[in-house]
Amino acid sequence: MVAGIVIGVIVVLLLLLLGLNYNSLVRLRNQARNAWAQIDVQLKRRHDLIPNLVETVKGYMKHERETLEAVTAARNLAQGAIGKGVGTQAKAETGLSGALSRLLAVAENYPDLKANHIFLALHNELTSTENRISFSRQFYNDSVLNYNNKTQMFPSNLIASMFGFKPDEFFEVEVAAEREVPGVSFA
Repeated sequence: MVAGIVIGVIVVLLLLLLGLNYNSLVRLRNQARNAWAQIDVQLKRRHDLIPNLVETVKGYMKHERETLEAVTAARNLAQGAIGKGVGTQAKAETGLSGALSRLLAVAENYPDLKANHIFLALHNELTSTENRISFSRQFYNDSVLNYNNKTQMFPSNLIASMFGFKPDEFFEVEVAAEREVPGVSFA
């Protein structure tokens, strides 16, 4: 009788542990998915701003066609990468960030463009969006870290493998040049 009670208590505790770990894994996975959805919202916002920015700049930069075409091509690649996995989309978005940086650097050579209120508004909006994307990427990577830790640490790794929870990918910078510290010169 006592042995039956002890076995019953152990079974209940194991089921409780299983349930708590399973629910924790589901919560962390959903948090990571939500964080990715927030990145998608900001990337869509950036993709929507780019055509307006390119059209505004076109009139001023007639001989900078290559730069404008590179931004448009990078935007199209980034939009085509949507839904093809975190790694693929991160790589495409890194290319788009580089193309936008080149466009804004070239725009510095056009004083009339820099004074254009439409360009300034779009530039400010794009800068704000880039900051939001950066914050969203950080939150996503933090969420993925928590989820991946839970799927790989004992005892939740046993439950994760039983129920098919797989680690998620981080949103990482793919271009080595983006990892380098920019040089500053006052010469």
